[in-house]
Amino acid sequence: MANVYDTLMERGYIKQVTHEEEVRDLLGKEKVTFYIGFDPTADSLHVGHFLQMMVMAHMQRAGHRPIALLGGGTAMVGDPSGKTDMRKMLTKEQIQHNAECFKNQFSVLVDFDDDKAIMANNADWLLNLNYVDFLREVGVHFSVNRMLTAECFKQRLEKGLSFLEFNYMLMQGYDFLELNRRYGCTLQLGGDDQWSNIIAGADLIRRKESKPAYGMTFALLTNSEGKKMGKTENGALWLNKEKTSPYEFYQYWRNVADSDVEKCLALLTFLPMDEVKRLGALQGAEINEAKKVLAYEVTKIVHGKEEAEKAKTAAEALFAGGASMENVPTVEITEDELGCTIIDLIVNTKILPSKSEARRLIQQGGLTINDEKVTDTNLVITKASFNDKSMLIRRGKKNYNRIVIK
Repeated sequence: MANVYDTLMERGYIKQVTHEEEVRDLLGKEKVTFYIGFDPTADSLHVGHFLQMMVMAHMQRAGHRPIALLGGGTAMVGDPSGKTDMRKMLTKEQIQHNAECFKNQFSVLVDFDDDKAIMANNADWLLNLNYVDFLREVGVHFSVNRMLTAECFKQRLEKGLSFLEFNYMLMQGYDFLELNRRYGCTLQLGGDDQWSNIIAGADLIRRKESKPAYGMTFALLTNSEGKKMGKTENGALWLNKEKTSPYEFYQYWRNVADSDVEKCLALLTFLPMDEVKRLGALQGAEINEAKKVLAYEVTKIVHGKEEAEKAKTAAEALFAGGASMENVPTVEITEDELGCTIIDLIVNTKILPSKSEARRLIQQGGLTINDEKVTDTNLVITKASFNDKSMLIRRGKKNYNRIVIK
C-alpha cells in the first residue's frame, strides 16, 4: 500500500511538517494515532472542516487511528487564529449541543466502530484544571517572547488581544500532551493557521515526556485568487442540509471557477489522481462536465447518493429543461403572506439574509421571477405573480429557489 504521506502530498493537502522525513517514515511503518481539533462554535461543520475530515478519512484508510477532538473546553476561551475580533462566548449547554451535532457529521467519513477512531472532548480535562497547577506544569515551558512572534497573535496585537485568548496556545498544547498520555497520540494535524499552536504542543510533549511528537498542517481551502472558499450569499457552506440544502451545496461546486476544478477534485473527492488530472485538463465548455462530476461526488460524500441524484436532477431540470423541478429548494407560503414587496418576500422566506442584499441584487439586474427580470425594488407580490401557485426565483445566472402557495 502506498504511504499515505505521499497520497496527501500528491493530492495537495500538505502545507507544513515539523519533521518531514521522520513523519513520512513513521506513517509508512507504524499505525499512528493522530488528532485534529474542532471547536464546536456552531451547530454544524462547514466545508472548511470537510477538508479536514477528508484528511482523517485518507489517514484512517491507510491504517492510522484518528482522534476527532471536540473543543468543549477551548471553545469557552476562543481561538484567536485568523480572527480580527474576539469570538462570542458560548454557554456550556450550547457547546455540548454543537458537539453532539458534529458527531453525526464526522461519521459520514470516519469509522468509529471497534476503537478505529476516537471522539474526545477537551472539556473532560480542561474544565477541572487547577489554574496554579496548570501554570506550574505547562506555563513554565512557554516563552512569552516566542509566543508574541506567532502569526495568530501578531495580527491581533494592534487591535487588542485579551489575556483570555492569550491562554489558547497553552490550552491547545496541553490537549496534545493529554492525548499523548491517554491514547499515545504522536501527531497533530490542522489547518495552516494552526501552525504555531501545533508546534507549541509538539514541543511541550518533547519537554514533558522526553518523547517525539510531530505536527503537520494542510492548506486552507482557497480559490485561485487566494480567498477562502465556502462562502455563499447566505454565509458559510454548511454540511447540515437544514442550513445549506443539498441542491445549494451541489450548485456551489457546480459553479466554481474553471481554475479551481482540479484542486477541488483532488482535495474533496476520492477520485483517482489520473482521473482528477484528466478532468482538470478539460478546456472550454468541456470543463462543465468536470464541474458536474465535482458537484456530484462532493454532494454524494456529504449527503449520500440519493440526495446527490436529486440535486443533479434538479440542476438538469433548470439548465436543460424537461426534468422534474421538485428538488429545487422550495419554500411554502400562505395567501395571507402575499401583498408584501419582493424584497420582503425573499428576506421573509430566507432566500437572502438581508433587505440590503436583496435591494442590491435587484439594482444590479440579478433577480428574475418566472424568467422576467425584476427592476422595481418596491414590486408588490400578489397571486397574479405566480404561475399556478408556483414562483421560480433566479439569483444571478444559476441560483434558483421556488416559492409555492399552500
